[in-house]
Amino acid sequence: MGIHKFESTEAFIAFDLDGAGVSSGPVRWARKVLQGGASDLARSQTYTFASLGMQRGGASAGISAEWPDREAALEAFRTEVASMVEAGTFLPDAAKGVEDDDLAGLHQWDQRDTARFGAFAARCDGLSAAVTADRTVGLDGRTVAIEGLSPVGCWLAEQVVERGARVVAVSTATGTAVNPEGFDVAALRAAFAAEGAECVNQFGDPFAANAVFEQGAAVVFAGSGMGVVDHDVADKLAGSAALVASGRLHLTARGLAVLRRAGVAAPADFVSLAGSTIAAWGDPSRSDDEVLADVADTVTAINEESSHETDGPLLGACYRAESFLSTWQERLPFGRPLAP
Repeated sequence: MGIHKFESTEAFIAFDLDGAGVSSGPVRWARKVLQGGASDLARSQTYTFASLGMQRGGASAGISAEWPDREAALEAFRTEVASMVEAGTFLPDAAKGVEDDDLAGLHQWDQRDTARFGAFAARCDGLSAAVTADRTVGLDGRTVAIEGLSPVGCWLAEQVVERGARVVAVSTATGTAVNPEGFDVAALRAAFAAEGAECVNQFGDPFAANAVFEQGAAVVFAGSGMGVVDHDVADKLAGSAALVASGRLHLTARGLAVLRRAGVAAPADFVSLAGSTIAAWGDPSRSDDEVLADVADTVTAINEESSHETDGPLLGACYRAESFLSTWQERLPFGRPLAP
């Protein structure tokens, strides 16, 4: 793991693999972005690349600035990182606190299919998360809860309903909305587009945000923040069939141990969120339908190969990714992609 610090602003990039010619991953902005969390995110992206058989390294950038200084910090970041993007050594993805438009000036040098960024990337991640859940425990007839509703979560809701499930609970930072009969996906999407986190107020008086984990849903999607499912939250999911990531590094190591003891399947975040990577690194001449079909087929195949491991789907996916990493890295990176 290497850290590149910027000279013109308080920013850095965590590079997971020193020997990778090309690295990519999220760029986040906040008042203070910690290098530890960025390093963990870079590791998760490395395992996504390895799962897809790609000799690429994960990376994660952080920009720290107060709100009044945000635009100036972003401009300084763009100016200083431009040479890396042009050389192909670091290719950035918009993440928490950063919009795709904030990085659009860098797309001219980005070797990926930049037309598949933004909303389409969220659609692909929603699809890959739904496919992962369906391959792991099956969705037909299941109840679903989505923690931390987001653009990915809205697409995810559509995909799980198409596979026969019903979404009975959704949460945002504002609270949890519950509908035992199942939410109408179009209404859910419209509410989120109009009001963001406040959308839960459109469906009655919301419960507390963490109540989403207590609704007895068979499949729970989580990912509002790193480590949102720790051992205490995992204990509340003992009756569920699966916990699936809708955001990176949703699960802690202790949380995974609790889920394994309870028999709750926990597939890997770096597989369930591989959709946007498949879209970005593919042939740009493909139609949207062809990209989505590729996402579904590829993620299905990865999950099928990982599901036979007796240590569970997450470790099975790790073993599979590490097998590929060993073909081009002298030694494996220390530590697996789990929240601390």
